[in-house]
Amino acid sequence: MLITVLNLSGSSSIAQVNSNSISDSIPLEQLSGYKQILYYSSGHKDRALSIADFMENAGIYFQNEIGFTPKTTLFVLAPEHWATYAAKSLKEVYGFPHNLDNENLIIAAENNDFWKSFLPPVDQLSAEIAIQVKLAYGQSDGSYSMQPFFDLLALHEMGHSYTSQAGLEMNRYWMAELFVNIMLHTYVAEKQPELLPALEAFPNMVLKAGTADYQYTSLEDFEKLYPTLGMGTKNYGWYQCKLHSAAKDIYNAGGSIVLKKLWTALKNHQESMTDSDFVGMLEREVHISVANVYLNWNNH
Repeated sequence: MLITVLNLSGSSSIAQVNSNSISDSIPLEQLSGYKQILYYSSGHKDRALSIADFMENAGIYFQNEIGFTPKTTLFVLAPEHWATYAAKSLKEVYGFPHNLDNENLIIAAENNDFWKSFLPPVDQLSAEIAIQVKLAYGQSDGSYSMQPFFDLLALHEMGHSYTSQAGLEMNRYWMAELFVNIMLHTYVAEKQPELLPALEAFPNMVLKAGTADYQYTSLEDFEKLYPTLGMGTKNYGWYQCKLHSAAKDIYNAGGSIVLKKLWTALKNHQESMTDSDFVGMLEREVHISVANVYLNWNNH
């Protein structure tokens, strides 16, 4: 989630954070040798290196595909450092990944209660979903960790830096989030398909459980509540799972070219559009599967 972007053209209505001042708040370690800046809490170098390698490879892919690379600073933080750097509304939600201001990205260094809150007892899951969860998140000691999924969300958050710094007009909040999920799914499917189980199992599990536990499920509610995270973090997680699943369907239907077409369309269309005009443009210039996210939202 891009916390400060309330204007979908990429400009922010909240004062932005200077990356130099934020990194000076408390001493953190810094990785060198990467295109993007990365700071991490002491004791978490291996995790920082893993994420940095993933992001570096993704950056090379997207530079080739869409011809753009943003400037970002990524913070991989232990719990004791989270409140110092995280957005004000998320200081008490350790583990909620977010993009502060188009440039500074915040993710957790350790497993945490927020991640765990999404995983019910595995023996209560259907046989199909239980197999997916064990494969994707099972640990050698028999426990489970959502870290493999949430690590991938570093790229989701960097996606917001791509769209905002390149000046894309996202037009709708749901498109702002759908687009970065398309970026993430496309990269993983094209270049690191071994990570698809970790990317897909969690959204599959959440969506299969139904909507009874969530007050908000419509796109209209998402548009209204997104700027302040007014639906709550857990309900927001459901929306993200729905959009992750949509990104998978879009990639499976149209392949990697959909990302490039969508990038170009959102770059070229800077005007405000009604819902029907926006969806019609997506169908004509991008792919029917993208338009169907809006058209078929309530059908599955």
